[in-house]
Amino acid sequence: MKEKIAQDKIKYMKEALKEAHKAYALNECPIGVVIVKDDKVFVRAHNLKLTKGNCLKHAEIVAIDKACKKLGDWRLNDCDMYVTLEPCTMCAGAIVQSRIRNLYFGAYEPKSGAVCSCNNIFDVKNGHNHKVEFEGGILEEECSNLMTSFFERLRLKP
Repeated sequence: MKEKIAQDKIKYMKEALKEAHKAYALNECPIGVVIVKDDKVFVRAHNLKLTKGNCLKHAEIVAIDKACKKLGDWRLNDCDMYVTLEPCTMCAGAIVQSRIRNLYFGAYEPKSGAVCSCNNIFDVKNGHNHKVEFEGGILEEECSNLMTSFFERLRLKP
């Protein structure tokens, strides 16, 4: 059973990586997300900040918005999120507010990660109404390498 769970985490993170590659192709920061419900990919999303000219279009926020519309509810209690990079403060807060059950992320974000690297939005002093379980480091090297490649490419542009 544990082996199947580990295989599922890798499978879904690979799907999130496909989304991150879509963002990369758009010259967006390559962050991808899938939301899984009932053991199936329910929603896919990637960063669209530059494309849409909107700072709120982080991959996680786009995915949550799509999932809420698809479900017709703001509560995503039975959903798990897979994202290629540890979420920022805004996204971690939205994950709590939307009641995502589990968060799985790839690369840690030492500069602005708000799950465990810089802050822990999921574990604030007085707590939230909802507790999000999380695990980081899933396909960490692949996720991290994609980010590194993106920023190296940016630095090479004239």
